[in-house]
Amino acid sequence: MKGRVLIIAGSDSGGGAGVQADIKAVTAMGGYAATAITAITVQNTLGVHGVHPLPLDLIEAQARAVLDDIGADAIKTGMLGSVAVVERVAAILDTSDAIAVVDPVMVAKGGAALLDEDAVQAVRALMIPRAGLLTPNAPEAEALTGISVIDLDGQRRAGEALLTLGARAVLMKGGHVPGPNVVDLLLTPAGETLLEGERVDTTSTHGTGCTLASAIAAGLALGRPLEVAVAEGWAYVAEAIRRAPGLGGGHGPLDHGWPLRVGR
Repeated sequence: MKGRVLIIAGSDSGGGAGVQADIKAVTAMGGYAATAITAITVQNTLGVHGVHPLPLDLIEAQARAVLDDIGADAIKTGMLGSVAVVERVAAILDTSDAIAVVDPVMVAKGGAALLDEDAVQAVRALMIPRAGLLTPNAPEAEALTGISVIDLDGQRRAGEALLTLGARAVLMKGGHVPGPNVVDLLLTPAGETLLEGERVDTTSTHGTGCTLASAIAAGLALGRPLEVAVAEGWAYVAEAIRRAPGLGGGHGPLDHGWPLRVGR
């Protein structure tokens, strides 16, 4: 069976982001999701109310248990939290030939920090060179490169810098870039691809980054070419935003399960 995705990320008790969103997205895209949880967060649409990291050996034991038995066609990383976790996850990636989709999660939608400040350098040095695909938003790209990302040119320059740092492909997400349309930019050494859609006026955007990276990871795990996996994941997330159920009083979740109801 193809389509096996090992997700190494934090748990979101609200279900909109983190491992919960990852599992939903991988399943909706036809893949099989397994997990190694890095931290348990106390979280809902109103914000992150607590973060409880798991021991390093427990994080690694989860990943080893999956890789040694089930295996993985892709590994998606999300919230890592600290230098020590980044170092341990990098070592895990080195033991697998699965493509790594690295979502450099730094801040939750409500503003809570999910990555220690000193861990940014560890992500730059250890995770970027191991990324088959890196999926930063504008603030994350700015933190990793020092390049201002306020328009498409900034996205391009930051993405090119991230390729230089060792990522084999970079999807520069444009949700934080002002404008009536959202433009995501996929860059590889061979060229670039633009994905553009009308910006949806909604507060239901919690977990969009986690969801997109996992949807793409599922496509790659199923053997899709990179450009196809990115386009399919992008379209899935765009529709999930449009169909968001409006849950909670803050940044609400997407409708991860919409493909399961289409045609019924």
